[in-house]
Amino acid sequence: MVHIPDFRGFRIRPVAVSPATRAYVCRVIPGRQQARLSERIDRVCAARSDAKTLRLRVLDEIRHVVEFDSYAWLLTDPSSAVGCDPLADVPCLSELPTLIRFKYLTDVNRWTVLSVDGPAARSLVERTGGDLSLSLVWRELLGGYGIADVASIVFADRFGCWGFLDLWRGNGADPFDRAEIDYLSGIAPRLTDALRSRQAMTFSRPAVSQRHDLGPVVLLLDDDLNVISQTAATQEWLDVLVPQGPEQPAIPASVYNAAGQLLAREQGVDAHEAFARVHLAEGFWVTLRAARLGAADATGHATIAVTIEESSPLDRLEMFVRSFGLSPRERELMNLLATGSDTRDLARRLFLSEHTVQDHLKSIFAKTSSRNRNTLLSKALGARHEARTH
Repeated sequence: MVHIPDFRGFRIRPVAVSPATRAYVCRVIPGRQQARLSERIDRVCAARSDAKTLRLRVLDEIRHVVEFDSYAWLLTDPSSAVGCDPLADVPCLSELPTLIRFKYLTDVNRWTVLSVDGPAARSLVERTGGDLSLSLVWRELLGGYGIADVASIVFADRFGCWGFLDLWRGNGADPFDRAEIDYLSGIAPRLTDALRSRQAMTFSRPAVSQRHDLGPVVLLLDDDLNVISQTAATQEWLDVLVPQGPEQPAIPASVYNAAGQLLAREQGVDAHEAFARVHLAEGFWVTLRAARLGAADATGHATIAVTIEESSPLDRLEMFVRSFGLSPRERELMNLLATGSDTRDLARRLFLSEHTVQDHLKSIFAKTSSRNRNTLLSKALGARHEARTH
């Protein structure tokens, strides 16, 4: 039985917002100290830890420079930028679906905008000129929790969007200043590489398939992201994969994220597809997809259906080539390898010599720590070694 608590959603515990009398002191950090802090971040990124441990350690390092009251750090599907595998400490556990819904419907400092439009980090106060009500999520929710500013950071590179982080400050605190935002922007590229490498680590072994006998998993939600129904197998499937723990939401936050992205597409906030691929354990990935189901109800909206299923070989393959940072030619080669092409056929279809094909294969083997084609394809597509025991 696999126990992956992060799949259920935010690891959230209620926290007190800073007292109104407290203010942050602007830190002026000498160059030598900045270099030491940078080295500490580098050491954390270089350590062989999983994505959750990496994020927790990075947050501890960030606190040496940038103070904050609460945070939400999500990994994202690199293609769709839909959030998954959340790590958070926020004061609004009871309103998690509402928080996710308004986060996805807010275009101010949206992570998909930051990834293509300027620096990797921005503060809400700076972006709105001090009028925080321009942010839908602040106007509808965060303002009621006394949040005075939010620093948003995106982790994206040419291979995709790998995550985003929001740092919250409470009432009575100074807004994030330019030096703090510059620091967060400065460390973003290193953290992006580290997050991508953590996703690559999940392909270190062939996948172990999980409980196909439990049947399809479908959850039905309304437009406020309230779960209104689910298939009979859903809860049993989730209990097998992710046993319940104290203070864990009953529904994986990834379900709300996929549905939130569907709403964002429908309202023209963001054009990415409403799906996400999530790693659970032992090389096993699942894919969540959100879509409208049937005719509209009395409110004029059709029910949102979110499905959860084992990721297909093609879904895994795309995650694999992105996570390992394969070049366009190497991606093309991997796609052909997945069809069973041999070296001669690869050379013919790519208009390359067999020697050049072998050179590309050696590069792929080195990047993915694979010994041969069989090992490479079993990692990428999810097939198990015949000799694997259970």
